Amino acid sequence: MPGSKVSQRRASDRKAQKDNSDDEAAAVQKTTKSKKGSDSPWLAADPSKRWGEFFFLAYSPFWIVLCLGVVVPLQLYEKYDELEYLLLGLVCAVPCWALPLVIVGQEDAKRPFFHRYWVKANLWIAIFGFVGNYFWTHYFYTVLGATYSFPSYKLNHVPLTTFLLTHSYFLFYHMISNFTIRRIRHAIRHISSRTVRFFIQALYIFFLSYVTALMEAVTIANFPYYEMVDRKAMYLYGSFFYAIYFFASFPMFFRLDEEPAKPWSLPQTAIDSLAAAMLVTILLDLWRISIGPIVNIPWAESLEQCAAHGLPWLTDAGSKILPKIRVQSDLINGPLIV
Repeated sequence: MPGSKVSQRRASDRKAQKDNSDDEAAAVQKTTKSKKGSDSPWLAADPSKRWGEFFFLAYSPFWIVLCLGVVVPLQLYEKYDELEYLLLGLVCAVPCWALPLVIVGQEDAKRPFFHRYWVKANLWIAIFGFVGNYFWTHYFYTVLGATYSFPSYKLNHVPLTTFLLTHSYFLFYHMISNFTIRRIRHAIRHISSRTVRFFIQALYIFFLSYVTALMEAVTIANFPYYEMVDRKAMYLYGSFFYAIYFFASFPMFFRLDEEPAKPWSLPQTAIDSLAAAMLVTILLDLWRISIGPIVNIPWAESLEQCAAHGLPWLTDAGSKILPKIRVQSDLINGPLIV
């Protein structure tokens, strides 16, 4: 009968619509799961960031073994001149940029080059590390009493080798911080008070920053051409000073592409890194004017030479803010890039 056929047709249409809705829901659920990645609280939600963090972490044993497991224990550095030190830095730093061009992650293959996490992470660390070496190393000379005495090409009286090596180990440090900060945030997500959550994270980041700074100082203790006036003071107090770098950078770097729905652009990445660098600069200089050197610097002699070979804000209108300082000859001699 006509009425019966119409009812059957409507029932068939409703069933088809329900099946389509179920299929769409399943597809959405699958896509959401793919975007979220693993349920592990350690891993990033963004698949490009997740791959990038694993890549930098997996690459790190190469430069660690090369520097701390081969060059230092075998004392190969005794045969190195400026060129060999420069090549060592390049061998450690260049793969951070070159390998992801060859080993392309599944998600990165779908993205434009400048939208990939590893590109933005490299840029952030490169800017932060450059500022750190070019400017903040002079605080090591004049506040911590630490110097480099190995032969090296220099930029602003800082070995170029340290610019390159910094890129590798800063990436390693910040990958560790990303994983652990994410885990901490997941563990305390049920605490209702935002203030309590903030202080828990801040305390953890401060602890991680200090441990990172201290472990770096300890691991390079067997390299004789990183000299310290007072090694014990450097470990105890200097590590607090060095930890300022990471107390600012760890939480700021963590934000990079942490929310998949809000990916960062390259300009945003660069601006954020420069902002972190400015924050560290302010904190380091506050230490200089409020606490001062952690040891008596034995090469203190003339303020004019400190101004000539240091930073412009290490003087107060040309006089009297610091002890008169002479930079050791091995910091100002040799090949120099100006």
